[in-house]
Amino acid sequence: MKALILAGGRGKRLGELTQEKNKCLMEIEGRPLLSYSLDCASKIPQISEIIVVVGWQAEEIVNRFGDHYQGKSVKYAFQEEQKGLVHAMGQAQEVLAGSDFLLMLGDELMTNPRHLEMFRVFEDESIFALCGVLLVENRDLIKKTYSISQDKEGNILKLIEKPQDPPNNIMGTGNCMFRNNILSYIEKTPINYNRNERELPDLIQTAINNGKIVKPFNLCSRYFNFNIKEEIHDVESFFAHFSEEERNLL
Repeated sequence: MKALILAGGRGKRLGELTQEKNKCLMEIEGRPLLSYSLDCASKIPQISEIIVVVGWQAEEIVNRFGDHYQGKSVKYAFQEEQKGLVHAMGQAQEVLAGSDFLLMLGDELMTNPRHLEMFRVFEDESIFALCGVLLVENRDLIKKTYSISQDKEGNILKLIEKPQDPPNNIMGTGNCMFRNNILSYIEKTPINYNRNERELPDLIQTAINNGKIVKPFNLCSRYFNFNIKEEIHDVESFFAHFSEEERNLL
């Protein structure tokens, strides 16, 4: 099993903050944002290798983190054109070399992640993918990611990217566990009309429509994904309530 961290995008909505810097290198609590995902991946015993997809200011990331991180080998895949998450996954196909993988985003941060439990669930070979989710009180947060609906057995029936009216309090995240064969569905995934790129929920939906079993997994207690300046303020406000010792335990 490998970890695949996507860090190729510039983050245009962050304006001047990413004019000369990849947004995954923005500092949160004095550390590059990407380091939080690298920390998480490096602590998972089942992960044999970390792959980082780079694009915008790629050299800056490669020079910063090198080919090893906290005992794990790190390799890079290059996304020459920034065409979204699904396109970035496709650029890593050769480096993944047929391995199943944990997808992570280089611009996200979560508290109390449960990846070890997630791996145990994924040991069921009938499961094609697990979508990391969490329950939120404010459904407006789901409008920034994606929603899911399930059947009586707990299988995901439908995913909707940035829903205007989320059907429940389940918020999807960018942390998903996939069989390697998910990559074969990339070319079958429709291109989103508004963004002119393939979206992660649509990729997963394509596999579901083909009969694959996809389940949600309650992954964390809080989730932040950075696309606009206000979201940086949100996470800084959140961390302000904790001592340094408490932050290290999150």
